[in-house]
Amino acid sequence: MTDTTRASLPRGHRPASDPAAAPAPPVPGSSPAPAPPVRAAAPAAARASAPDAAGRLRAVLRAAAVVSCVPYIALKTAWIGGSRVGIPDGSVLLDHPGVTAAVNGVTVLMDAAVVVLALLLTQGWGRRVPAWLLALPMWVATGLLTPIMTGFPLQVLARAFTDAPSTPAGSEPFLDAWVFGVVYTGFIVQGLALGTLFALYARDRWGHLWRGTVGRLPRSAVGPGLRTAGVAASLLAALAAVPHAMWAAGATTGLSGSRIVGPTADVRLLEGTYVLFAAMTVAGVLALALRRGRRLATRTPLALAWVGSGALGCWGGWLLVASAMPAAEGAGRATAAMTLTYAVQMIAGLLVLAVGARFLWRRGQDGPSGGTEAGAVREESRADGRARGRIRGRAA
Repeated sequence: MTDTTRASLPRGHRPASDPAAAPAPPVPGSSPAPAPPVRAAAPAAARASAPDAAGRLRAVLRAAAVVSCVPYIALKTAWIGGSRVGIPDGSVLLDHPGVTAAVNGVTVLMDAAVVVLALLLTQGWGRRVPAWLLALPMWVATGLLTPIMTGFPLQVLARAFTDAPSTPAGSEPFLDAWVFGVVYTGFIVQGLALGTLFALYARDRWGHLWRGTVGRLPRSAVGPGLRTAGVAASLLAALAAVPHAMWAAGATTGLSGSRIVGPTADVRLLEGTYVLFAAMTVAGVLALALRRGRRLATRTPLALAWVGSGALGCWGGWLLVASAMPAAEGAGRATAAMTLTYAVQMIAGLLVLAVGARFLWRRGQDGPSGGTEAGAVREESRADGRARGRIRGRAA
């Protein structure tokens, strides 16, 4: 380096290539210069381990969902093949073998769909599936499994602490008791595993649609049409809950002959769960449609409406179809009141599903610019930018 170039540099500055830029050795007897602080790598390691933990959790839940389907599918396949394991002599299932085989085939496909959903919710290709193609079967799975997850443990507890019979005296046999224990336990595991997987999936893919509170929802999210449809769906759900509440209390008005013979604790508990799901539906829908509970997190009424409408709609449709089967004859055939109740709760559930889908679609159309919450975030970002500008100005 020439003397002219060296003279043009500020005092004390040396280029990296200049030997003079190397740090001077410490003076004997003086304290060594403190070493520059080393940034801890713990946060980075924690962030790296978080996806691994989430991946392991999803793998465990996927395995649980798949394995829990095995008993049900094995039993149904055996029955389709002619086996009578778990079916006692004189069971009504033996009266119409053709219809029973057809129903068993449909239910095998339904339980196999749980395996497909478990894979879809845990694989990369599952993110590319259209929203409706995933949400619709998940809504059906939620609706069919949740009442079992709620009702069966309550029935077991009722039988454990009371002497009430689980079936009316003199009623025709249906299945051996152990079949219900094996199958319903599998359903409970399916519901817990599949529900957790879907909650994780929905949070990652659509979580931005239900951020914030009900009070901060933009007006465009719930227009007059959606508000009217939501109120109508809530009224239908409440209407369907009335006969279920009567039957849960022990009334026999509108019941079939087989149900009048001796309403058991199991039946009353099951009817009570329908009242619970109707209340969840009404609470969730009205909170969003009428913007009640302004401090309530948006995801809470959405979850209530999702679970409640699924239970009402799917079981209403299932019971409506079952009441039209040839096996439901004589005293076991559903009355007009029962059929009307099932139809109303099915319509209510489907209407809530349509309203919810429209609500989420509008939230997606609003995008990051829609809603008061997004506007508050943008304003906060602008304020931070102005503050940083003032700091830089002072530093200059």
